[in-house]
Amino acid sequence: MIPNVTAVGLRLPPLPAIRDIIKLYKLNAKKQLSQNFLLDNNISRKIVAAAGSLKDAYVCEVGPGPGGITRAVLEAGVRQVIVIEKDERFMPSLVMLNEASGGMMRIFRGDVLRFDMQTVFPSEQSKPWTDTPPNLHIIGNLPFSVSTPLIIRWLHDISVRQGAWAHGRVPLTLTFQKEVAQRIAAEPMKRQRCRLSVMCQYLCDVQHLFTIGGQSFVPAPDVDVGVVHFVPRQQPRISAPFEVVEKLVRHVFHYRPKMCKHGLRTLFPPERADLLARILEESDVSADTRSFMLSVEDFNRLCCCYHELCQDTPGLLEYDFRSQANAPMWR
Repeated sequence: MIPNVTAVGLRLPPLPAIRDIIKLYKLNAKKQLSQNFLLDNNISRKIVAAAGSLKDAYVCEVGPGPGGITRAVLEAGVRQVIVIEKDERFMPSLVMLNEASGGMMRIFRGDVLRFDMQTVFPSEQSKPWTDTPPNLHIIGNLPFSVSTPLIIRWLHDISVRQGAWAHGRVPLTLTFQKEVAQRIAAEPMKRQRCRLSVMCQYLCDVQHLFTIGGQSFVPAPDVDVGVVHFVPRQQPRISAPFEVVEKLVRHVFHYRPKMCKHGLRTLFPPERADLLARILEESDVSADTRSFMLSVEDFNRLCCCYHELCQDTPGLLEYDFRSQANAPMWR
């Protein structure tokens, strides 16, 4: 099959509908993998359009499944689509789609949580971090079970500019459970404000673009799905190493409805109340402020102070208030 190329992009030859592909290859969604198939071509195109212009772009799609969104990406005028799929059952349908596109795809079978994302994009497409984002994109309809650990891993890669982000400020357009999408974009004072809000917003400009009803998926999940667009920032809003930020934010939101002093206290051994007093005083954050009320700027001051304390106090960053193994360190 030789595909047609229009002024807009690739026009694929007639292909079986995704619903028919699922029947043809007997592709039942696996509950343990949180799989849900998107069958509506218009919604697939809407997700791809949310990524912005993809003309001549290299697009990496994670978890393509039977290839519904992949078709929309191919039709968007891209130069190449790279797909990473864990489930071998989808390989035949993806190979068929690659043949229909005239070989515009690279197909990798692997777990995206362990995949080296630096290898998927050509190095000649890289741009300096201070430049505009390169013409590289990551798109994915993520299984709910991997969405949060995956975005945390990718945020770490963004913070140290490795993996896909060794090529520059590569943007992402991803689906999440609606409640997770709301948390990612939640501003201070919102009830959805949480650890994930701060971690995403300190490294990226984040937009929760729209919501897809659960009935658009097969099998239909019990929740709706949110589409979120991320663009890594030239300068992070918190000037501390990722592991410092992640630990402090996690501890603060461990007691989310309570005053922030309760979470901050767990960063220090019980006998070092002086360190708690110091971080509150030097960051100019009130001990009585609720966790969800803190802004990214508040967290910046807290994290910078905590980082200084860790540098001055050996073993502090490794301290775990739940572990008895710390006891000898502080005697």
